[in-house]
Formats: sequence, C-alpha cells, structure tokens
Amino acid sequence: MKVIMVLFDTLNRRFLPPYGCEWVHAPNFKRLANKTVIFDNCYSGSLPCMPARREHHTGRYNFLHRSWGPLEPFDESLPSLLSKKGIYTHLVSDHYHYWEDGGATYHNRYNSYELVRGHEGDLWKGEIKNPEIPQHVTSAKMGTQNWRHDWINRKYMQKEEDMPQSKTFKLGLEFIEKNWEEDDWFLQIETFDPHEPFFVPQKYKELYDDTYEGPHFDWPDYATVVETPKQVDHIRKQYAASISMCDNSLGKLLDMMDEMGLWNDTMLIITTDHGFLLGEKGYWGKMVPPVYNEIAHIPLFIWDPRINICNQKRKALVQAIDIAPTILEFFKIKRPKTMQGISLKETIEIDKEIREAALFGVHGGHVNITNGEYVYMRGSYDISNKPLFEYTVMPTHMKGFFSLNSLKTPEIADPFSFTKGCKTMKIEEPDIVSSISTIFGSLLFDLKNDPNQELPIEDPTLEMKMIKLLVKLMKESDAPLEQYERLGIPLDGDVREEHLRTQEKREGIKEFIGNTEIAWKNKGKSMYSLFLGVFPRSTHSSFIKSLENKIKNENKKEVDEDYLVEFVRKLIPPIYKNYMERIILMVKQKAR
Repeated sequence: MKVIMVLFDTLNRRFLPPYGCEWVHAPNFKRLANKTVIFDNCYSGSLPCMPARREHHTGRYNFLHRSWGPLEPFDESLPSLLSKKGIYTHLVSDHYHYWEDGGATYHNRYNSYELVRGHEGDLWKGEIKNPEIPQHVTSAKMGTQNWRHDWINRKYMQKEEDMPQSKTFKLGLEFIEKNWEEDDWFLQIETFDPHEPFFVPQKYKELYDDTYEGPHFDWPDYATVVETPKQVDHIRKQYAASISMCDNSLGKLLDMMDEMGLWNDTMLIITTDHGFLLGEKGYWGKMVPPVYNEIAHIPLFIWDPRINICNQKRKALVQAIDIAPTILEFFKIKRPKTMQGISLKETIEIDKEIREAALFGVHGGHVNITNGEYVYMRGSYDISNKPLFEYTVMPTHMKGFFSLNSLKTPEIADPFSFTKGCKTMKIEEPDIVSSISTIFGSLLFDLKNDPNQELPIEDPTLEMKMIKLLVKLMKESDAPLEQYERLGIPLDGDVREEHLRTQEKREGIKEFIGNTEIAWKNKGKSMYSLFLGVFPRSTHSSFIKSLENKIKNENKKEVDEDYLVEFVRKLIPPIYKNYMERIILMVKQKAR
C-alpha cells in the first residue's frame, strides 16, 4: 500500500471547478474530482504556512501555544511514525520556508528529501549587482531583501521547465517511476504555487482575457485594497493562471497513476494549507484581516483504494488535523494519543460526522470556531491583546531567533498534555503579537444565509452556544490558561451575558492614555490598538507620551479615529506614508 499526498500552497477552493468556479481553466482538477471523494466542509486549523505543516505532521492544533516555528522535540511527526513502522517516506518540495530558521526541523523527519530552490524571495542565486526591476504598482515590499532576490531568481526561470513547480513535480514523478512496484511508501509532493508572487509562464496567462496595461503587478501586499478595479481583476487572473499551471502539473501525476495502475493500491490526497483573499472584503492575502472562509475553508480530495468511492461529495466537518490520522490508519498504524485529528475512512465511506465543531486561527489573533453552519470569531477585548505567551523549546520565528530580550528571563512552564513530560519556555514576544482581534472585535456569521460573511449577526443565545463550544475545544487542546483571559471567556464554561462580545459597544469607554483619562469616541479605541499593534514595542512609550501631551495641551476629553490619524500622520516619517494610509483605511472601513 502507498500514499501520495500533493500539497499546494495557498490554493483557494473558490477558484476550483469542483467547488463551483466556472471561469478558471483547470480540467485536471475536474478529472481529479471524478477520481476522488470531494470534501465540501474542510477547514484549516493553525495558520499560516508552517503552523499548518506542523498540523500535517502532528494531527493537532498548535496556534494556541505558539506562532510560526519548527517542529518541537516532543512532537509526534507523521513521517517519523511511518518510518518507525517500515514505511519509506520521501518529500519533494520547493516550499522555501523549510530551509529558514522557522521551518528547519520538518524535512529531516523523512527518510529522504529533495528541495528545489528559487520561489518568492528565496535567498538562492548570489548576485551583488542589483537586478533590473520594471515599474511597479506601489508595494510595501519594494526595496526589501525578498523583493530584490525575487527578481534575481526570476532570471533563472524563463522557461517553464526551469520553474520550481515544474522541477518539483518532475522529481516527484521520478520517485514514483523508480518505486511504483515497491510497497509501503509515502510520497509528499509539495509546491509553493499558487502562492504569490504569481509568476507564471505566458501560455497560462493567455487562457484569460486580461487587458490590463498598467505598472507591473503580480505580488499584492497583505493589506487593504487601495488598487483600482482593473488591478484587482488583473491579480485575480494572474492567480487563475497560476492555478492553471498547477492543474497542468496535477495532470501529469494523474496520467502516471493511470499508466501504472496506481489507483489499485495507492491513496491520493490533494489539499492545501490555506486560501487567500483576492480583493474580497477589501483585502489582499491573509494575516491582516480576520481568518475569513476564503482563507480557512480549504479544498480536500481523497482517493482510498480500499473503499473504491469516487466522484462523490462529503458534507461532514473535517480539518487538516485529520490528514495524519487518516494516513496512519491506512497503513494500520495506531494513532498517538496526542493527535486530535480523526481518520476520515468512515467519512469517505458513509459521510460519517466526526466532530461537532472545528477550531482555527493565528497565534495572537481571533480564536475561531465553526460548526459548519455558523462561524464565530472571538477577539481580544483589551487593547494590549494580553496576556499572550509563546510556549516552545525551539525559539525561532520565520527568518530569525526570538529577541534576546525575550530570552533573558523566560518563565518555565509546566508540561502540557502533548509535551511528553517536557517543560517549555514561556516567552512574551511582543513584536509578533497580532492586534487584529482587538481591532475588529468578535464576529458571528450565519454561513447558510450569508456564505460570503458580509453581514455579522448579533444573536446572544447563539453566541453563548458558540462560546461554550469554543471553551470545550480549547480545553481539549490544553490551551494555556491566559488564552481564556485574553479572550474574556470563562474557563469553567459558565457563559453569561457579560461574556458576549458581538454586541460590544466601544464608544464612551473610559481609559487612560499615559496618566490621562479620556473617553473613546466612534472607532478611536480600534484605531489606537491598531497603531500600538503596528508600531514596534520599543516606540510605544514615546508614542503614548507624545499623544498624552497633545491631549493635555488641547484639553481633549474624547478621542476618535480622526484625531489619532491626524496625530500619526504628523508623527511618522514620509517613507512610511503609503503603508500607514493602508492601515488608516482598514480601520475606517472595517473596525468598530
């Protein structure tokens, strides 16, 4: 028995024909749907990229305990578990975060691996001379190391066969060709596409009628949309072209499975880590807005040769944490007690429901829960978004270590249920803390009547029910106690009216700025918390002192968002003007 798992990065289900998209050219995804069971109600858990991959390895949520980071020594890793039972594991990937500080412990869990260089701003080819870069739509990335190196890398990818995705699938197919007659192996083919930047061969762009003639634009910021409607349309077509390239690679895998008869004994899993906002709700990307369904509601296709069911849809609520248990069960390996996920075998067979609700989110952001009918996004009420800590023995972020100041006096936390008796460092790392949940407040959506999550509802009875579910899943995840305090929810599950947040009224709340008491007006509280969130912690004291002096000098009693905007516009250097204008626009449009 064998398993092939294909992991695309940032694959938006709403752009796939099997999920109802009629304009994206992806015939092989249609072909895939005819060969597999299609899951209609699959959600991510821990976001973004590396937290999601940690779930693929461990089958459990991790975003409540830490942000982006490596596998921990106590983690039960899927490929390691398979290898111990004699299942050969192999990874082929162009996902360059594997060879950064925050992802360096993942690929070594496989028996063997091949890594393909060059995606996004991967520090690949060494060139001292600056590359030629065309005129661009203004971006916060301009002048950054990633921006520069992306344009160096592109010079070495002028042909489709030289692009990382093409190389990745070629190596994956090479592994299959060499080993298809062998038994007991697991192959993970993983491409960074269709992740931005949407750098795609011209033949895929020509599939779409794109008349855009403006400055170069294929890499949107994670920010509020300030671009023109034509630019939004252009990006969506660039993204669609990237999906069409992914579709072409997928077709080569399906061809090989047909030719070698692999459908008889090989499980096939096709999925992603998360989706992407392409202008919906006025945003690009992820991490800046709440984790809406465009990001969290992901595609999942599975073929199980033992069951022989294809071209059918499943409505049961499933998650990324279920993938590892499903693969272990396929190889008749017992699931570790630390895994929260559940094998999807019976769901594939009879659409068996395996959970009441699903948890998902980003460390320090909203903690979200869905039962498939509603989504509840619980935000922090306190401006500081505290208390919040990282629990780890591997103190690295995406591209570097935790700050030295945070590592000088860490607390030592008692073991969690999944750390195998190991104590961890309990670290406050303020520079990575998200302020989004403070800005937007808590949100409740009715997915049946509002599938696009455009109209938050207020329903105290329903909100109480969702909070109780949230507490239940957080307890099952052994969430740190301070997460309950940060979110303002009761550890004992005794939910009362004072715990409700969707009806939260922020206007008129009195608080201190420095030592001066003021009352918030309109969206002032949200704007203040956002500025504290985007400014480095080292600048907070001077920011607050300057604002306090202004308030005192003007004898101000109420503070609204316009007052704060005027203050910040005079305070920040001109080089940050465009970035700050995006921030200001976001709050004015979306915050409460």
